[in-house]
Amino acid sequence: MKTLLLLRHAKSSWEDPARADHDRELNPRGEKAAPVMGRFLLREGLMPDLVWCSTAVRAVQTLGLLGRQFAETDRVIYAEDLYMARETALLKCLQQTHDDADTVMMVGHNPGMESFALELIGDDSNGFRSEMERKFPTCALCHFTFEIDDWADITWRGGQLQRFIKVKQLQGEIPSGSDDAATGAGDASANT
Repeated sequence: MKTLLLLRHAKSSWEDPARADHDRELNPRGEKAAPVMGRFLLREGLMPDLVWCSTAVRAVQTLGLLGRQFAETDRVIYAEDLYMARETALLKCLQQTHDDADTVMMVGHNPGMESFALELIGDDSNGFRSEMERKFPTCALCHFTFEIDDWADITWRGGQLQRFIKVKQLQGEIPSGSDDAATGAGDASANT
């Protein structure tokens, strides 16, 4: 049995239009959201044995803000190939993962992360697919299990989607206030 955690990076800033996309940092909302997700993962016992993380600043910051336990350098692979990766590239990385890692986390970007998650769903008996298709917001997490022993054997539609968690569902852990969660305001690109 293998467990896969797919995490879209937290909300990033568009404050400096001259900054290269790869170098955009988290905005204040993103800086608040990532620790909330980190606390949830710890509470649920979802600690990765290995993390694949995009080299984009917003992805690296998200991983760091989940908590010290998640960003230990000896079990994190920072991969430039994950920056804006399509689902096929994400699958290739995962298939190269050492089999000693039973739980793997990938921190990346949309649209690839959402497409990857949708392609992996074989069993949606928990009913999360339609919710994910409606919106895969920043700092959202997909929790999959696979009845395999080797990551090389992972295939499309081979996973059971256990949970799809959005930060705003983690009741009262961050203020909802007047952020742009409902309207999408302030997000110049919903796909990154």
